[in-house]
Amino acid sequence: MTAPPPFAELAVTSNYSFLTGASHPHELATAAAALGLRAIGIADRNSLAGVVRAHVAAKPLGLRVLVGARLVPRDGPEVICYPTDRAAYGRLCRLLTTGRRRAEKGDCELYLADILAQGQGQLFIVFPEATGPENNVSGNEVSQTAGSITGDNPAACPAKLQAYLAALTKNFPGCCWLAASRHYRGNDGRRLRQAEDLATAYEIPLLATNDALMHHPGRKPLLDLVTCIRQGCTIDDAGYRLAANGERHLKSPAAMADLFAAHPAALAQSLEIVERCRFSLDELRYEYPEESLGDGLGAQESLARLTWAGAGNRYPQGIPDKVAATLRHELDLIEQLDYAPYFLTVYDLVRFAR
Repeated sequence: MTAPPPFAELAVTSNYSFLTGASHPHELATAAAALGLRAIGIADRNSLAGVVRAHVAAKPLGLRVLVGARLVPRDGPEVICYPTDRAAYGRLCRLLTTGRRRAEKGDCELYLADILAQGQGQLFIVFPEATGPENNVSGNEVSQTAGSITGDNPAACPAKLQAYLAALTKNFPGCCWLAASRHYRGNDGRRLRQAEDLATAYEIPLLATNDALMHHPGRKPLLDLVTCIRQGCTIDDAGYRLAANGERHLKSPAAMADLFAAHPAALAQSLEIVERCRFSLDELRYEYPEESLGDGLGAQESLARLTWAGAGNRYPQGIPDKVAATLRHELDLIEQLDYAPYFLTVYDLVRFAR
């Protein structure tokens, strides 16, 4: 028997996507390592909240964690965004901050124009249909949303999805993928063919993903419960708002290879994204913001000026040599430790309080 091809699951939602994911980030990281996944991508809805705990849990396991967010814009389909470097990570943070500031607490208001403005250095995975658990339906129909493939004809793809694909591929060539999943809903074959046709039309690769909401299928009851809370209904009345089955969990490379036996290239694309996303949370360090009193001086110079002015007020007859030596020693120590911005902040707070 041949070994299954390597695979990385890059569409993973944790319970930091409130009332959507059904597993903790550390559970997802541990399960991914146990299943033999090459890497895992944590992408919560309009949030980076789950990535830290996943990173901490994955590090001793030798598992790569891609840091990203699942953007849910108001004018088009859901898009997972993965920054390739630290600068791109900063742009993703600014993008999410922009969306949060526009909306009420707990919400995020984003649009295509916002994504394009901060898209440099990002890799995008576009979902051609809504993928929340309440969007699982029966029969041959797919939920009618702003970003869904509908009907049997790929040409019926909504204009908003087409606009997103056109804009992203034009502005960021070689940085876009179209997500494809098989969830045993009865129409997987047709949906996959439609996605393949759409990817061909826009000359972007198809990416295999299980779009996981759980680390293990045993979390299906919890997934149903949080869905009911989010939808404001009882379990008896939930109906098709619940996931049709427990398939949206992390799966092994062998299981994914079976699901996408006719599309091996879609599995390999996950490794392409992992290779290009070199950003790690280990690169981040706390950086105290620059402080200025508006005097044109740096933090250290401003602190020294204020210190000697204060000492002059305290000792109008002249600063004693011992005091002056102590002040010089303390200023030198502050400069070595780069604490001047902190002391200036304290000075501003005291001055404001007065």
